[in-house]
Amino acid sequence: MPHLLVIGASQGIGLETAKAALAAGHRVRAFARSAATIALSDPNLERFPGDALSSADVTAALQGVDAVVQALGVPARDLLGPVRLFSDATNVLVPAMEKAGVRRLVAVTGFGAGDSRAAIGPLQRLPFRLVFGRAYDDKDAQEIRIRQSGLDWTLVRPGVLTGGAATGRYQVLDRPSSWKNGLISRADVARFIVGEIAGNAHVGRPVVLISHALPL
Repeated sequence: MPHLLVIGASQGIGLETAKAALAAGHRVRAFARSAATIALSDPNLERFPGDALSSADVTAALQGVDAVVQALGVPARDLLGPVRLFSDATNVLVPAMEKAGVRRLVAVTGFGAGDSRAAIGPLQRLPFRLVFGRAYDDKDAQEIRIRQSGLDWTLVRPGVLTGGAATGRYQVLDRPSSWKNGLISRADVARFIVGEIAGNAHVGRPVVLISHALPL
């Protein structure tokens, strides 16, 4: 079983990925500034407090792992100001992985990042830009840096995130002509990520994940 480093493991998709990976029998190093407070109990879990913008912290966290899941998020209150977390953290992570010889990276960005922006429907385009524009400009830079790397990467672009348990009933849209927005639970995104780490079915490709399509 691979030893996974999950960056951003204290909440959201990162926390759900840690849960799903542990349930699948993986060893998980859960990296976050608040890692000590992660309310999971498993002998295969290692809580690793650290800052994703610190080269020293990230380098230390990479020791002995086989794959990395990058699942960063920013608070809603920060969306209206400049956003640099995604690109800045990736500019730390990618060279650290290359130096450590850790090649496998699954990075969570979102529907609307990179070349999936053209697939945003006309009814969604203006509100998306007003609310998420700054964050997704930074996710664009994040994706470019990953694509330019020598890593074995997969870009995971979920639609609108919901709570609730994993259902296993979701679509993996891996062709640009099929990309569309929709709802998907964080737990289902995590299930896909853990399966992708095991199977490597989408190395070097972006995928959009949805369970239920939204109106265009």
